[in-house]
Amino acid sequence: MSTVYAFVQSPEHVYPDHPERPGRLDALKPKLASFEAELLEAKPASPADVSLVHHPKLIASLEKVCREEAPGIIDYAPTYVTSTSFDDALLAAGGVLTCTRAVLHGEAHNAFAIVRPPGHHAEPDRAMGFCLFNNIAIAAKDALKHGLERVMVIDYDAHHGNGTQAAFFHDERAAFLSTHQWGIYPGIGWITDAPHAKKRIVNVPLPAYAGDKVYEQAADRIFQPFVEAFRPQMIFVSVGFDAHWNDPITMLGLSTQGYWRVAQKVVALAEEYCGGKVVFVLEGGYDPLNVANGVEAVFAALTGKGKLETRDLSPHTEPDCDARIEEVRKWHGFA
Repeated sequence: MSTVYAFVQSPEHVYPDHPERPGRLDALKPKLASFEAELLEAKPASPADVSLVHHPKLIASLEKVCREEAPGIIDYAPTYVTSTSFDDALLAAGGVLTCTRAVLHGEAHNAFAIVRPPGHHAEPDRAMGFCLFNNIAIAAKDALKHGLERVMVIDYDAHHGNGTQAAFFHDERAAFLSTHQWGIYPGIGWITDAPHAKKRIVNVPLPAYAGDKVYEQAADRIFQPFVEAFRPQMIFVSVGFDAHWNDPITMLGLSTQGYWRVAQKVVALAEEYCGGKVVFVLEGGYDPLNVANGVEAVFAALTGKGKLETRDLSPHTEPDCDARIEEVRKWHGFA
């Protein structure tokens, strides 16, 4: 079976001088044909699909503001909408659903949904953090609806995936792990934030410049026992390329090679525990070259083919995060 992908650029979902813009994907587009993966046509999510995560009042109010009052800013992040944003958000969520259903039904081995607007900050009752609908949480809940008993999201965007955590907070069928830079938007995601859900909701807050070495340690010492304990039937990955060391709005330290190694490790965990069922979903990343290189790294991990030529190691000294990783392991009983 093949690797498949969806591509939703949403060119009309754009706001002047905003970092979350269609141009994020411009450097990637010419590369897509060279990846050994099959393009799937994204089909829009229905309001019923979206309501697996979001309150009907949010769906209705978001449609109203897009149709009647856009363009405009709807929160302090700032999150914006245009006249097409509601339809763009449905198509972005639908792109993730299209990929997920192909993997779930055995029509593909694994997948990458390259979509915008992103989703992991969107909470059940509000859009926020550049995100309108929580694309990955909707797809995970859809997989549960269609017969799976346990699903998992691993999120290594630079920012905490507060919306996904909120969507899964009281759902014993859904597990969530986030690595993120501590102290930046949205300001939550500490180790002890979900004491009722140890081994199911796992937060790994990291200091500035944490990079390739730290993420490899986190994958080996936290991702591995997390997956082993929960034993998901499908893994979803919120991958944000804003954890790259030269992203314009964050201060972590991953390189393209680091993204490749982490993706390899997650794919290997999916092979071991889920029959290979893994769906990567684009979240942040605000330098177009980093996004293009990062997507290439993920495809190399998903297909097991291709050799990365990118050499963009961080110039910053990486902090020692051994104590932080052990603190997370101890809290969750992974140690």
